[in-house]
Amino acid sequence: MTLYTTSHKYYCGIDLHTKVMYVSIMDHNGTELLHKNMPSTAEHLTRAIAPFREDIVIGCECIFTWYWLSDFCSSHNIPFVLGHALAMSAIHKSKHKNDSADSRTICNLLRTKYLPIGYDYPQRMRATRDLMRRRMEIMHMRSDILSHTQTLSYIYHGERLKKKLRVQSYRESLDNHFSDPIAQLSLDVDRLLIAQYDKTLALLEDEITRQANDHDPQSIKLLRSIPGIGKILSLVILYEMNTVHRFPTVQKFISYSRLITPRHESDGKKIGNGNKKIGNRYLRWAFGELAVLTLRFNEQARHAHKRLVEKKGKQKALSMLAAHLGRTVYFILKTETPFSQERFMKTP
Repeated sequence: MTLYTTSHKYYCGIDLHTKVMYVSIMDHNGTELLHKNMPSTAEHLTRAIAPFREDIVIGCECIFTWYWLSDFCSSHNIPFVLGHALAMSAIHKSKHKNDSADSRTICNLLRTKYLPIGYDYPQRMRATRDLMRRRMEIMHMRSDILSHTQTLSYIYHGERLKKKLRVQSYRESLDNHFSDPIAQLSLDVDRLLIAQYDKTLALLEDEITRQANDHDPQSIKLLRSIPGIGKILSLVILYEMNTVHRFPTVQKFISYSRLITPRHESDGKKIGNGNKKIGNRYLRWAFGELAVLTLRFNEQARHAHKRLVEKKGKQKALSMLAAHLGRTVYFILKTETPFSQERFMKTP
């Protein structure tokens, strides 16, 4: 975990909420200069930090409302530190917890150089990343409707529908699939929802693809050189990582992608596993999908995977393949070199 270690004359810790924020400002000796609750607006924050603008750093815990604070600091040339929410155990495990105490704790963590840093995602690509995540939520909703349609078929016919529901022409042929008019109405509602979801997803994917071609077309091209990576996976990986250069080592990248199992050790002995939730769940999903697709499209990888299954078991072998693909993506983007089957198979 990376800590913020830069020294400043003044430190500002903010316990941020949607409508209010508790602001605590200290000097480098720990003397409290301001401790106040105020509305979460740029105007109130500007007035609060005005006497300390000479050399101040602002930090807050990563919650869903931090965008405006990051943009405020950027426009005023003030250093901004986004605290890693899960790693800030000084707040989460505190016996006495409230907004006042939390803001003071954040300020002290900044001052003593113990604040764990989250990633301040750049404003330029932030909205597109959020739109990509929204697209995934809509896809999950669509999948739920498809599952419900199959459930209807099981209930009233005792069997699955014969063809895949994602085929529009097949869905249109189900006008009189059920003899019960109410059951048919339920099916018609599902078909209407699926059609609307398809239109929405197509609209989102076209716009996100256009944005990606403006943001980083080279990375998209390199990612799609990997067998199994198509439009959606390339977009997910690009917008969740932003740039591979933010990760100094490949170990940092695969750890952030949740592709390795953290360990807790004491006295040379394993005492448990670390927090698997620290990292990016969208990248973990993307590499899990890529591992399955690699076994479908890459014959050499499929044969190597079979040998690995015999030694490690199916689940462990698939996890190892996902981690190997994470390393492959890292070095392809780092060196700006397209996928090479020979290098991919030689690398352990």
